[in-house]
Amino acid sequence: MTVETSGAEPMWLVAANVVRWRRYGDGGQELRPGTTSYRGGAKVYVVDTYPGMAHEQVTTIGRARTGRWITVDTGSRHLHTFRAKLAFAPAVLRRAEAIGVRPRSREEAEEQAGLLERLAAEYRETHHSSPHPVPCLCHACLVTPG
Repeated sequence: MTVETSGAEPMWLVAANVVRWRRYGDGGQELRPGTTSYRGGAKVYVVDTYPGMAHEQVTTIGRARTGRWITVDTGSRHLHTFRAKLAFAPAVLRRAEAIGVRPRSREEAEEQAGLLERLAAEYRETHHSSPHPVPCLCHACLVTPG
């Protein structure tokens, strides 16, 4: 078995996990696992954001439900635990290079991760204006004791 190597240098990216359950439908009364593209809990790399849209959508690279690597835009509210991570995976580096991701420092990645974590939490709370279903398994309810 041969291991595929890439000539690309590792780069600092923002990593995050897909929420296990998300609110869906009229008033957010239904729960769906993960997102259409990703399983709940999957690790993804955020490679681009849309500042003009207040970072509500982000471009991610990760393993799809099918197991293949994909690059897809997703709502930042569907991600949590943003953190700076040095990416080594050749598939991630190739996809990042293909879309023109500029290398950044660890500090820049940490700063962006902090911003996205705050905004994603706010978007999860404000996206659906109605009360949560009972029982609720959405990310906000699972991480908040009570």
